[in-house]
Amino acid sequence: MSCNLSTKLREGTKKSHTMAENVGFVKCFLKGVVEKNSYRKLVGNLYFVYSAMEEEMERHKNHPIVSKIYFPELNRKASLEKDLFYYYGANWREEVAPSAAGAAYVQRIREVSEKEPELLIAHSYTRYLGDLSGGQILKGIAQRAMNLEGEGTAFYEFQDIPDEKAFKNIYRRALDELPIDENTANRIVDEANAAFQLNMNMFKELEGNLIKAIGLMLFNTLTRRRTKGSTELATAE
Repeated sequence: MSCNLSTKLREGTKKSHTMAENVGFVKCFLKGVVEKNSYRKLVGNLYFVYSAMEEEMERHKNHPIVSKIYFPELNRKASLEKDLFYYYGANWREEVAPSAAGAAYVQRIREVSEKEPELLIAHSYTRYLGDLSGGQILKGIAQRAMNLEGEGTAFYEFQDIPDEKAFKNIYRRALDELPIDENTANRIVDEANAAFQLNMNMFKELEGNLIKAIGLMLFNTLTRRRTKGSTELATAE
């Protein structure tokens, strides 16, 4: 039973996507203002989020629905470990802990995995398709803004996916072929919007650090206008 889930997700999360791109931290990032301390805190949070998501996806890899979009080549945990080693040094495990927003995100992933594993699809879609779509642009921005010499951005590198565009098509086809009904599809879209909100909460937490580093005046200048999200401008990648 096909219900065109990839289109439903794209259309159904447009607004969330635009809201996420208008969070101050993200706007500054997209304009090339990235402060190392805030960024490494974000990498720490992402490490806990992806670890939880990848553990739960693995746990349900034989689930009749989740199994269809189980692609271990997307996994980010190892690349985030590499980045944390770069930013914090060898004892990074003692240095990093999830923030309140990061912990809430992890808790939600564990919760859906326990009660409604099919909703993990929403979390996978929100994170991985975003990483594959905008990852290369963000990687370039981070490298220039923080003067990185090819290290500290392993998160954006998908070593096991040689052709990202082709892979996104495979992923979307898998979404469209899921054995789900309309009601389940709608629940997955709702959960994807919730995942966007959890992401935004993590970004918002970092704004205090960023403002301290760059000053309120510059922050206000960079974030003053609401911008049209990239998804509103070009929905089809």
